[in-house]
Amino acid sequence: MQKRTFLTAILALAIGTSVSAADLLDTVKARGTLKIAVEGTYPPFNFKNAKGELDGFEVEIGKLLAQKLKLKPEFVTSEWSGILAGLQAGKFDIILNQVAATDKRREIFDFSQPYTLSSAQLIVRKNETRNFKGLTDLKGKKLGVGQGSNYADIAKAVDGVEVKTYPGAPEYLQDLALGRVDAALNDSLLIPYLIKQTKLPLKGGAPVGSVEGSAIPYLKGNPAFGAALDKALAEIKADGSFAKVSKKYFERDVSKPLQAG
Repeated sequence: MQKRTFLTAILALAIGTSVSAADLLDTVKARGTLKIAVEGTYPPFNFKNAKGELDGFEVEIGKLLAQKLKLKPEFVTSEWSGILAGLQAGKFDIILNQVAATDKRREIFDFSQPYTLSSAQLIVRKNETRNFKGLTDLKGKKLGVGQGSNYADIAKAVDGVEVKTYPGAPEYLQDLALGRVDAALNDSLLIPYLIKQTKLPLKGGAPVGSVEGSAIPYLKGNPAFGAALDKALAEIKADGSFAKVSKKYFERDVSKPLQAG
């Protein structure tokens, strides 16, 4: 009797281990949906349009990925402060919200291949004739940045550049258009959107600093899901659908680094 009880316990443990070790790919296939978390308040990446529907670059990319995986996309909105904790708790399967694959985050999550690459980038007036190739060319000049931003820190680290801080992009872009500063600095992915929104006579200038990637996090221990996700990502890049969506929002393929000039 004791032997049977022992064997039963071992069998139950084995079954439980098998269930807990089920790959996320099996889970989403059985469910038929891919639960995708976004902030929903981060244009042009993800936001609610005039109809109150989720829209934006990452929403469209999420739909393409789900289609390749033969799943229905199910979007979940979450504030940034709790989005990674929500993924860890299993409230959704992936996050599409410009998540940097840092070493600290890799301790908890696995990541897809990067789907966007960006760097800091100068913004100049549309009729600018001076060739600012980087921050060192702005010595003795005025540069507009957002107050408290990492771009302010980058700019202040360069001797001789007069850094002017502003509450946000609209303010420093307005001053740039009026000639009160010589250039501005922001994320290369956001610049086309900001210029389009403000309708000011500005353009993107030279890239600054290193290129960083954003990727799609999911819970560790799901190698089959990770492989399927990377395959889907590679397929939408190969068939041109990724580039089409990217150019709609950013005027270029953001899976490739910004080229100088």
